[in-house]
Amino acid sequence: MSKMKKSLITTAILVSLTLSACGGSSGGSDDTDPVTPTPTPNTAPTDIAIDNSSVDENMAGAVVGKLSATDAEGGAMTFTVDGDMFAIDGDELKLADGYAANYEQATSMAVNVTVADADGATFSKELTIDVNDLLDTYKFNSKFVEGESSVSYTGQTARHALIAELNHYITNVLKGELEDGTLTSRQDVIDVLDKFFRTTELQYDNFPITFTDAKEKFLTDISGSHKNLVGKLAGNDEKGQHKLWNDGDFEGWGEKGSTTPEGLVDIFFGQLADNAEAELNGTIRQAVTGEDITDIYLNTNGTDLKQLIQKFLLVGITYSQATDDYLGNEVVDAAGNDIDGSKGLLTDNVAAVSGKSYSTLEHQFDEGFGYFGATVDYLEYSDNEISGKIDADAGDREEYNGKHDTDEDGEISLKSEFLFGQSVNAGKRDRATAGNTNPTDFTKQVMEAFLAGRDIINANAGMALTDDQMTELLTHRDAAVDAWERAIVATVVHYINDTRSDLDKLGTADFNYSDLAKHWSEMKGFALGIQFNPYSKISDADYTRLHQLMQDAPVLDAANVEAYKADLLAARDIIQAAMSFDAENVANW
Repeated sequence: MSKMKKSLITTAILVSLTLSACGGSSGGSDDTDPVTPTPTPNTAPTDIAIDNSSVDENMAGAVVGKLSATDAEGGAMTFTVDGDMFAIDGDELKLADGYAANYEQATSMAVNVTVADADGATFSKELTIDVNDLLDTYKFNSKFVEGESSVSYTGQTARHALIAELNHYITNVLKGELEDGTLTSRQDVIDVLDKFFRTTELQYDNFPITFTDAKEKFLTDISGSHKNLVGKLAGNDEKGQHKLWNDGDFEGWGEKGSTTPEGLVDIFFGQLADNAEAELNGTIRQAVTGEDITDIYLNTNGTDLKQLIQKFLLVGITYSQATDDYLGNEVVDAAGNDIDGSKGLLTDNVAAVSGKSYSTLEHQFDEGFGYFGATVDYLEYSDNEISGKIDADAGDREEYNGKHDTDEDGEISLKSEFLFGQSVNAGKRDRATAGNTNPTDFTKQVMEAFLAGRDIINANAGMALTDDQMTELLTHRDAAVDAWERAIVATVVHYINDTRSDLDKLGTADFNYSDLAKHWSEMKGFALGIQFNPYSKISDADYTRLHQLMQDAPVLDAANVEAYKADLLAARDIIQAAMSFDAENVANW
């Protein structure tokens, strides 16, 4: 009974409370106004974070990481950055398009990031982004001598300089010396040309650098030991060649075996001396197309000796030496000489060369790289900068126009800061395909392959490479040589196109004999080098046919010029098929 009473009382109390809470009774009213809650004021974000704080160098437009903000109210956040180096894509921090980090210039970068919430309240914070150092510069420390570099290819640079000096002399000095009496006979001309080609020790020791303004003023500033060109021309090395260039295998000028690489240089020198003698005698030479010729290096048959000499030396020395000697892994050469361990990639990596900071293998690989002609920081250059065609609107830099003072000593060193030879042509060909469907990147392929190969050798200096390491090294060698060949034969294609365009104008007021001779001679000079690469994708049969189609001089008579243009197109087709080149690139190189 008492329990029931307690329950009824409780129920009554609950009903009373309910009625009170509802404010309701039949006889009363509530005049109190409703209370409006005070809104909570918005607060600005208080922090910014990023889920990754590093970026690889050399990657233009690379994403750094995802941004987030701490904000009491939450909601949508908008990020912005100061400056031009970085950009925002949604909530991602990235490098701006066209901008890349460079570890050698800065190991970290600061960026001021601002976040705004939905009400416009902002917070800013400086973030530090570390730059990841990639293998992008041809610099390798010695494992044998503390604090020393293990890289050395000054002999290759000296020969590049000699080729450049010879070209500079023929272009800018020879005619003046004929006119001022410095040279008075045909033999004088031969002698002065031999000074560049068959340089004696005495001549080398006093040979000034004149083709450019460089830190090195004499050849001895590049390499203290005597160098010349003739000794490293294909066929003249003691051993290591994959064909007998001086015993019937040289092909591409006249009948196969009718001359040698050295013999061809002498043919060109002799023609140049003949032209000089005509100049001394006051003879006005005329081209087969009727134009008077004033340049000593232009022949009357549509050939340009300046171009033939320079281009043939670039392939007959630098390309031949690199691919057939220093980067080779053969054990026997074409003459039957045992070359296992004496040169190339099968040389010793265990001990340092006597008195040096590098192994024989390190040095052999360096010499191959040196003949390519790239700077140590080649990947830092744009294709326009490599080509000497800088465009400020495209972000190119005047100070990188074919050379760059990387060590900031106020001078350009030919040893590491100047672009020579095929390193330039690789950039030119890449540049020409930049807007195409399948652009090339010969520059990246060749440099990354050289870097990766050298890194394997350096990492194992003091030890013999294992079979797996050698296999990997040869893979990188193949990639470097492939890109190098592509740069050369793409340049041949370029000059086939130019020559055909020149011939289209034959017989019109727009025809330019000098242009035709220049373009044809660059085409022919580079094409002669294809045979020197033992790893070439162009077969011996295709090489033979290529030069049959090109001939030893352009066809300049109106009756046969159309057939010759068709032959040049057929030559281009041979290259395109062998190299699997993209048709759009080939047509527009």
